[in-house]
Amino acid sequence: MLLLFTGIQNSKLVPALRSLRGRGLMELIGQGSGKRQVLGPGALVPGSGVKLCAQRKPPPRPHGLPGGWDPAGGLAVGRCPTESGKKGSGWLRPLLALRGAPPQPTLSLPPQGKYSLQGPRVALTLSTPEVSASTVAVLEAVFRTLGFERCHRTEASVQGFLGELAEFREQLDGLGGPVGCALVALLAPRGQLGQPQQLVRELSRCRALWGRPKVFLLLSSAPGGALERGAFLTGLSRLCGRCRHWSLLQLLTEVFYRTTEESEATYCPVFRSSLQGTLCLGDVEPWEPQLESSPRAQYDLSGTRAALLLSVICSRPGAKHDVEALGSLCQALNFKITLRTNPTAQAFQEEMVQFRECLDALSAPVSCALVALMTHGGPQGQLLGADGQEVQPEALVQELNRCRALWGCPKIFLLQACRGGHRDAGVGPTALSWFRRWLRASPTTPSHADVLEIYTDAQGSASQGPTAGSSDQADILMVYAAAEGCVAYRDEKGSDFIQTLAEVLRADPGGDLLELLTEVNRRVCELDVLGPDCPERRKACLEIRSSLRRPLCLQA
Repeated sequence: MLLLFTGIQNSKLVPALRSLRGRGLMELIGQGSGKRQVLGPGALVPGSGVKLCAQRKPPPRPHGLPGGWDPAGGLAVGRCPTESGKKGSGWLRPLLALRGAPPQPTLSLPPQGKYSLQGPRVALTLSTPEVSASTVAVLEAVFRTLGFERCHRTEASVQGFLGELAEFREQLDGLGGPVGCALVALLAPRGQLGQPQQLVRELSRCRALWGRPKVFLLLSSAPGGALERGAFLTGLSRLCGRCRHWSLLQLLTEVFYRTTEESEATYCPVFRSSLQGTLCLGDVEPWEPQLESSPRAQYDLSGTRAALLLSVICSRPGAKHDVEALGSLCQALNFKITLRTNPTAQAFQEEMVQFRECLDALSAPVSCALVALMTHGGPQGQLLGADGQEVQPEALVQELNRCRALWGCPKIFLLQACRGGHRDAGVGPTALSWFRRWLRASPTTPSHADVLEIYTDAQGSASQGPTAGSSDQADILMVYAAAEGCVAYRDEKGSDFIQTLAEVLRADPGGDLLELLTEVNRRVCELDVLGPDCPERRKACLEIRSSLRRPLCLQA
């Protein structure tokens, strides 16, 4: 056996590698004036301090390894490409080359690779006594369809869920080996679950699940209620058996559509993801024949595309580079751009109102809206204007939801801002093997990574939960640069989130946006960050929230 250690990401290479990132077509030429400007393709922005100019097309960037990538182990089998084809450049990974290995499949994996799911799949159902037996029976059937061999069920009060989950975590750690995947279903009457982040953190402490997917299914229901036709669980149960090659995110997107369109549901399910790879629970490899149907037709983006970029540049080194990268990306994707630099807290709200009114006034149909909010963040996730005053991001989302021209159309929100002051040290083994020590590679993964939370209503009736919303709040995609309560990182070259996002979307603009964002998260999770007031290495992780009901591809 030949081990080729072709350069796991070295902390000394990070500055040089980041300087190689493409900066797009937008060139900053001065201090922003704070005025509102509307940019079309090839337009010049007078007075805002930003202009768009031509630049040679960046070289294509490889996304993954043709043999596959295991987020849990980080090892790939096959050829290890380097960025731009230059020696010593690119995000390098350890390569395991086996002499005499069989030839690799001709079909490549998705860009971000696929979770291997090696090890047992375990499921836990925590339900209150009020939950009906029929709901639990349908849920257990879904578990079996998804291949979970070990399913446990416990009845407890909502206050007792944490203790039951702690015991479950100890049992998994006592297995003596890694677990392929864990699925935890929480069933309780509406309004009782609240925010389950303490439960998510408890399971994330499980050593057997480090780098492995952890799925939380949060179902609220009426006491003793029966499942309605077309409700979430019923739809998921039907699709799981027929569409085994779909990723779980594809399944959820389709189920969200059926839940809102094919039943009398007055709510829309939502998921929150920090996955680093494709999670396919069916035992079908991507290169095997796919006889099942494809996901529902994607969103129609033939109409007007509009983007609103709001960025506080003052006192934020590197923020100008984010404006450049995101502006050039939106231009390449045929978005009509509205730019405002250094807005106050009140201006954030005013700009969103004007943006909505302009879209409603258009005579031509609107097909997609993108809003980027780039500024400092408060301790509870608030956004801070250039004047230091707070604005709630939820209020901005609600404002755009009122846009009649965007009903049934995707609405994308990108939030580059801190959501608290926590600096994540990551989780992983305490001892490093000799080659990892030699290459100075971090074995840790962000403690918030590899989690998928699904919020829905078991009966398909109106949800009173804090996350799942009414049906008029469907078709929303929100991407946070940091996990809840954590710091978002940025340096003089820009933020890891925006720069990586622009890099990935330029390389594959026609890919499914949820899959591309998963790849962005994987790359961000790989980075080690040294903060200005923290000498120790820290980790960052994105949070992706979606109530999309169709696949979203920004380029045909």
